[in-house]
Amino acid sequence: MLFHGRHPAFVLFLELDPLLVDVNAHPAKTAVRFREQRLVHDFLFRSLHEALAQTRAGQAATIAAPAFPSSAAAFVPQQAGLGLRVAEPLAAYGSVYGRNEAPAAPSSALLPTAMPGPMSEAPAADEIPPLGFAIAQLHGVYVLAQNAQGLVLVDMHAAHERITYERLKAQQACGDIASQQLLVPTTVSVTRREADAAEDFHTAFQKLGIELARSGETSVLIRRIPVLLDGADVERLVRDVLAEFVQHDSSRRLEEAANELLSTLACHASVRANRRLTVPEMNALLRQMEATERSGQCNHGRPTWVQWTMQDLDRLFQRGR
Repeated sequence: MLFHGRHPAFVLFLELDPLLVDVNAHPAKTAVRFREQRLVHDFLFRSLHEALAQTRAGQAATIAAPAFPSSAAAFVPQQAGLGLRVAEPLAAYGSVYGRNEAPAAPSSALLPTAMPGPMSEAPAADEIPPLGFAIAQLHGVYVLAQNAQGLVLVDMHAAHERITYERLKAQQACGDIASQQLLVPTTVSVTRREADAAEDFHTAFQKLGIELARSGETSVLIRRIPVLLDGADVERLVRDVLAEFVQHDSSRRLEEAANELLSTLACHASVRANRRLTVPEMNALLRQMEATERSGQCNHGRPTWVQWTMQDLDRLFQRGR
């Protein structure tokens, strides 16, 4: 999926037996017709699908890092004194880099793996993962990481949304999405049409890992939700999904919009802004991005990460000039 206003552009060079191509399909010879159209279509579809599936985060930056202002060379920044004493508390540094912190319990959404902390002994260049190791979290939205090339900036919600989306697609391809029963069923107030949709598309909801039961004219009861959505705002999630079911008022259209529904589920299951992550959780997110197909972009086509090389940073600070 591409972001709004962006369109794909590519050139294909195909080598075929001339007998398999009809060059007289158009009087001006501006178009040709393949005699085995389905064969050519399937070949192109499979090739593009495999190529796009390998665009994992860390292989190449999805977009170029923003160019620094040209006026930077003429601007000499002046920094006021910070008023810090020489004997700064070492515990402050330890709390930032996780040195003196007890390992926090991992969240249900992320499964951290053991990774060297940013202040530990520097690993060799060939041991540094593509997205590097997490350094800090910025305003509860971005993850800052250091890799062999320089600085990596990750949109944690967009990245986790893609990871969850690909997991949901894999589960659906293998059967129904894994779900869990709520200890206390939740009642949600909805419109009459949405309550009707909960009854009419009961089987379709179950395939998404959601079990609903009508409990009134304008209310439904939530009994089961997908395991990956543990901790999400269940009421808001069900309202959004019900609204899409009302919009796609036939089972055929629902099948065509299956990926849109999974995208909605993934969005609700992803970490939100201002959610503070521990260093192990941030490193786990980076490792999952590297292992997930199409993780260079979120479900809406926006980039999930950008790279600033040391050369970019040196130009910003006019080092070597």
